[in-house]
Amino acid sequence: METTGPLRHSVERVSPRDLDRLLGEDTVHQGAALEAEPLPEPTFEALAANAAGQPVIVLDQVTDPHNVGAILRSAAVFGAAGLVMTRRHSPPLNGVLAKSASGALELIPIALVQNLAAALDELKSAGFTLVGLDGEGEAQLEDLDLSGPTALIMGSEGKGLRDLTRKSCDVLARITSEGPIASLNVSNAAAVALHTAAMSRRK
Repeated sequence: METTGPLRHSVERVSPRDLDRLLGEDTVHQGAALEAEPLPEPTFEALAANAAGQPVIVLDQVTDPHNVGAILRSAAVFGAAGLVMTRRHSPPLNGVLAKSASGALELIPIALVQNLAAALDELKSAGFTLVGLDGEGEAQLEDLDLSGPTALIMGSEGKGLRDLTRKSCDVLARITSEGPIASLNVSNAAAVALHTAAMSRRK
């Protein structure tokens, strides 16, 4: 392997078994590991203030790291301002999530909050429209004006939005579907919602 200069970090040669012990047997490490500093964590207030017309994604107890990683990737593709999750009942920002995000973990700011209901109230006070994604929602997502400050709120994989979260929303919207299956996986629903919001901003 060619390099443009000397390595600035020490390199320790280990066996694959050593990496399995260090990272966990289920981790796909491809024979290398790099120790790095944690990513900077923005404050919730800074994330909301810097949204600049892009939607903010809010996850209500979405716990599968593969889903959160996929949502981050869609956020990077369709131009979301950031992601809001609770400190509890959310997956750790680890290698599994990073692999699913395919580089988006380093691009999309993630704010972790203690109380989701309080965070939603703050977003509302800051002028955001709170749109909860719900298969039983009365509105159709495609009919909404998502060009202004918008928070797209997604519920957990099994139970969906919690009652308190639903009550905090300005509108509950469903994604129009015509097939025999009525609902989408949360990461797929996020991708559709983010694309819909992107198209709304272009009008």
